[in-house]
Amino acid sequence: MNKGELVDSIYRNSDCTKQECRELVNQVVDVIMGEVAEGEEVRLVNFGTFKPNPRKSTVKRHPQTGEKIDVPSKVTPKFSPGKGFSEKVQENLKATDDGESYKKK
Repeated sequence: MNKGELVDSIYRNSDCTKQECRELVNQVVDVIMGEVAEGEEVRLVNFGTFKPNPRKSTVKRHPQTGEKIDVPSKVTPKFSPGKGFSEKVQENLKATDDGESYKKK
């Protein structure tokens, strides 16, 4: 599902106009991005937590040349699913025996 499909789904299940749904989705995304970019966590109970995730600087090697590459420290966004979200996924999907894919229960 992409953003447009999310807007369509909300529109079908609400009394809002499609434009209002689009604006609502955009506002939610903008608020989450803005808060995390300012160093704050956004916690949505039973859904999950969005937060900034600091990463240390490191040295990697180019796989073909073996040349050392310095990777500077940075902060990336991180999402941790909440208990309710994780339980919903586990109720509906089952991992295959090799653990590399899933199927509906």
